[in-house]
Amino acid sequence: MKNFLISGMLLIFASASVYAGGYRVAAQGQRALAMGHAGVGVVNSAEIAFFNPSGMVYLEDKFTVSAGVTGVFSNVKWQNTSTGQFAETQQGAGTPFYLHAAYKVNEWLSLGLSVTTPYGSSVEWEPDWAGSHLVNDINLAAIFIQPLVSIKLSEHFSIGGGPIFVTGNVNFNRNANRTLTDEQGNRSNITVDDTGVTNTGWSGSFMFTPVKELRIGFNYRSEILLNAEGGEAAFSNFPNSTLTPQNGTTTFNATLPLPAELTLGFAYEPNEKWLFAFDYQRAFWDVYNSLDIEFGNPNVPTSINPRNYKNASIYRFGAQYKATDNVTLRAGYYFDESPVQAGFFAPETPRNDGNGYTAGLSFQVSEKLAIDASFLYLRFEEVDASYDSYFENGQSVPFSGTYKSNAFLPGLGVTYKL
Repeated sequence: MKNFLISGMLLIFASASVYAGGYRVAAQGQRALAMGHAGVGVVNSAEIAFFNPSGMVYLEDKFTVSAGVTGVFSNVKWQNTSTGQFAETQQGAGTPFYLHAAYKVNEWLSLGLSVTTPYGSSVEWEPDWAGSHLVNDINLAAIFIQPLVSIKLSEHFSIGGGPIFVTGNVNFNRNANRTLTDEQGNRSNITVDDTGVTNTGWSGSFMFTPVKELRIGFNYRSEILLNAEGGEAAFSNFPNSTLTPQNGTTTFNATLPLPAELTLGFAYEPNEKWLFAFDYQRAFWDVYNSLDIEFGNPNVPTSINPRNYKNASIYRFGAQYKATDNVTLRAGYYFDESPVQAGFFAPETPRNDGNGYTAGLSFQVSEKLAIDASFLYLRFEEVDASYDSYFENGQSVPFSGTYKSNAFLPGLGVTYKL
């Protein structure tokens, strides 16, 4: 029973962490996304509330709102070149959204709110594929809600930040192992589900404007611990045997660290037509050394499992060109390092280092309203990798193969100013 439970729990929480770091959905603003998701030094809408709260005080309008949604269409293909086995994920769409608002109290103080879904996606493999003992499907979602304040300390320098409230849920299904069935031949499987997983964090930022054409930004988002307490693990289609879990449910507790993130960058505006931006982001994944799982069944001991993730960086480049009074064009690129080390490449979130190519535009409908659009093509480098932490009968059973994956993210939003 220990082998069945521990393997399932390990994989679901490993999956959640990779989505949050390596497979994080970078779609917190259409204008920023169109420029490689670079935004820590860009002040052009309420999107600055997420990327660098200290910049809200530089917005010209009294009240600014940015809202939007992005479609995430991803595809992953796996092949074992030795056996010829092949599988791919089922086509589905994720829909991360954002809502940012900034209110200018006076020339030195602004208040804001940022609501985003930076950690949310899904993976669904073909039925009974070769890795079904690791995952059949997973759905993960997390919402960040952050009230914000921005204070201008001088003509050239401002600070900002605020607390972060996080709430999330996850649903995961996998087969019990590579062969187990009930008496009717149905594959034994485990479904893990938890909702309302919450905790808090914070962010702090500054913006330095040495000259009118240049803004330098810094934003730090704290580590957040998501504590799953009393989650449900359901067992289905297990045979009637004392050697396997009984059909039914048990509970589990576990803590997942979301790493601290640091972003430093700039925006340079040489004239009224052009703007260039660069962000460097560092996610401190070395905090994720081990995953400890406590089970509700007293006969199953606490499991301590080393993960040994590494810190990872993202390099973002973007450009903006004001083509006409009503049309602004944008383009960008980013390189995203994977935090996953050799031997921990799980098919729940099968990704390697990624290259993101972006473009978009804004159309000024009226003096107050603009429509923002973006498009991201995300291509992950092909990789031969393995997951070595799955065990059956006390023996390690690595799962390996060649993975190819990519994603398309079209997005649409609005910016409204008063």
